[in-house]
Amino acid sequence: MTTCYFAQAELDSAITISAELLRHDEIVAFPTETVYGLGARIFSEAAIRKVYSAKGRPSDNPLIAHIATIEQAGEIAIEIPDEFYLLAEHFFPGPLTIVLNRHPDVPAIVSAGLDSIAVRMPQHPIALALIKAVGQPLVAPSANLSGKPSPTTAQHVLDDLGGKIAAIIDGGKCVVGIESTVLNICTSIPTILRPGAVTREQIETVLSRKIDIQSTASPNIPIAPGMKYRHYAPSATIRIVSTWDEIQQITNNATLSNILILANSIPDFQINAILHPLLAESLYAEFRRADADNFTEIVILCDNTIIQDSALMNRITKAASKS
Repeated sequence: MTTCYFAQAELDSAITISAELLRHDEIVAFPTETVYGLGARIFSEAAIRKVYSAKGRPSDNPLIAHIATIEQAGEIAIEIPDEFYLLAEHFFPGPLTIVLNRHPDVPAIVSAGLDSIAVRMPQHPIALALIKAVGQPLVAPSANLSGKPSPTTAQHVLDDLGGKIAAIIDGGKCVVGIESTVLNICTSIPTILRPGAVTREQIETVLSRKIDIQSTASPNIPIAPGMKYRHYAPSATIRIVSTWDEIQQITNNATLSNILILANSIPDFQINAILHPLLAESLYAEFRRADADNFTEIVILCDNTIIQDSALMNRITKAASKS
């Protein structure tokens, strides 16, 4: 398959052609504020199967539905609680995904056979324009090979999925850089299933009540992406440390050309290894760069500031996990 690549200067034709491809059950990668998504029409089971196949994604890993209007939520979900509309008023469009009850017209493959469906409205003009042009919501997991670092540029998508998908729309670098917060409101107490840019405190303020956070233990039956399988991982080994002293010991006993250090501070001693800033918006790009430059180890300094960032820590620990 030849993958059409639409540069940023080709936006109008990109939307028109990509929407037509989607209507013919093809799959298209497009930018969002979080990461690039791999889109398929939500009511096309054939197209959705192509998404799973292109990514090598396990069939029990649910997809997120992307909408362009609040009204579209009613096309894919039922028994929508008032709290959904309250949250949407404050956080849509934006990096919050809300788990609702799936409409029976939505193919079960979207939710890995579950009765729930994860819904969000992306905060990116290209994503919104594409969904509107297609005329129905799109399912869109991250546009990468399953288990690898999520793509935050169109080039990342091309590296992973070139020749496997119909088209890629280049919308520049993603500004958030990590996946959305996933919140389940189908339970008596709303529960964060995956942390992201929208925080627990922000959600509790809007809902005027306390919410829960899902245990980091991987569930046997995931109801949202990012809950069960190893994610976001480069080929290089990831080592998490908490102090510069630990890094100094590592660099004193290693081949420095093979080590990349990610940190949000500077040591008070001279270090000859490659040191890059640790930022949520560039984490996946650093992982991909490490693999491209053949680093065998990535050392990540998780000090108190980083530890308090639940979304960033979630991605780091998932990437470092062996399962």
